[in-house]
Amino acid sequence: MATLTLRVARPVSQLERSRELYQSGLGLDVIGAFEDHHGFNGVMLGKAGIPWHLEFTQCTSHPVIPSPSAEDLLVLYLPERDEWQQTCQQMISAGFKQVSSFNPYWDQNGKTYEDHDGYRTVIQCQQWPQPSACLNVYK
Repeated sequence: MATLTLRVARPVSQLERSRELYQSGLGLDVIGAFEDHHGFNGVMLGKAGIPWHLEFTQCTSHPVIPSPSAEDLLVLYLPERDEWQQTCQQMISAGFKQVSSFNPYWDQNGKTYEDHDGYRTVIQCQQWPQPSACLNVYK
């Protein structure tokens, strides 16, 4: 199978504020941006060497009101406790609000943060499970 790259695209209410929040909170870099592309402005955040990035967009002619649910989660796994604690502190310093997770599973080994639009990010202090381990979880 070819290597896949993941883009998580989300409409936001304040493009610059979202960029600042996720850049500071997660230590991401601007890897692309666009203005007035068919009525949309956007920014893409990522890091060299990771096969995913976040895209935040804002429609200038027909604004979309973000409407995430409490279970609309971006989950990031950081197995090293020091790195996890540092990232959790960065999230608070950046302006995210720590919240209790709707699903209590995420509070066992992680912390959940919410941005100004209600999007939630879980910083999980855990190694990403191997595929065979995942299969056993759902039996």
